[in-house]
Amino acid sequence: MTRPRPARPLIAIPARFSVSTSALRYSAEIVARALVEAVWRAGGEPVTLHPHAPDGSCDPALVAERLTRFDGVLLPGGDELPPGRYGNTPTHGSTHDADAEQDGFDLAVAHHVLRTELPLLAICRGLQAVNVALGGTLQVQLAGWRRRHHNLVHQVAVQPATLLELSMGAQVVTASCFHRTRVDRVGAGLKVTARADDGTREALELPHRRAWFAGVQWHPEHTARHDPAQQALFEAFIRATGAGR
Repeated sequence: MTRPRPARPLIAIPARFSVSTSALRYSAEIVARALVEAVWRAGGEPVTLHPHAPDGSCDPALVAERLTRFDGVLLPGGDELPPGRYGNTPTHGSTHDADAEQDGFDLAVAHHVLRTELPLLAICRGLQAVNVALGGTLQVQLAGWRRRHHNLVHQVAVQPATLLELSMGAQVVTASCFHRTRVDRVGAGLKVTARADDGTREALELPHRRAWFAGVQWHPEHTARHDPAQQALFEAFIRATGAGR
């Protein structure tokens, strides 16, 4: 007997490990409430996905099997990917709370989704995971940057006639950033579609990919409740996931 499809598109969101959660009394796997609320307001059904990759690698076939039931994937923010994941030599203090299990799973999800027609929204670390999956590199934040992007709200210029502009309905958006690394070498096929005034690449697209994909370096969920342009990004993503159902 075939089960009926849920009314809302199912959105897979890899969880983030949390060492301490007082309400649960144990360590936990979590997704930010602001993120799931933004997906829910847009019409999606957010589903937390256990990031299972014990040795830091991940079986591609298992990832593919786990994602078959979903209509779209959202790669959320989190701690930085360690430099070894993109061929750089680690430096002291260059990463924070790296977790091989989480890193391996996120990269495996990025690799799989990029080979499929699943719509994909990648946020902050998620954008960086996509860039690394496509052969790109990251740059650890340096003192020479005009200003830090960790816990900062600033304006971002969006390229006209891009998927991002069509999705958000604006060429200048106010972005809430919380990152210590940024895109250095851009991965194969990716196009930069938004920048900060210091040159930081704030958004990426894959113009030749049939399925919907947008990656943003900032956190649209932080301000989506009161900023229509940020919420519109989630709405465009959810519309894309429902188009092929």
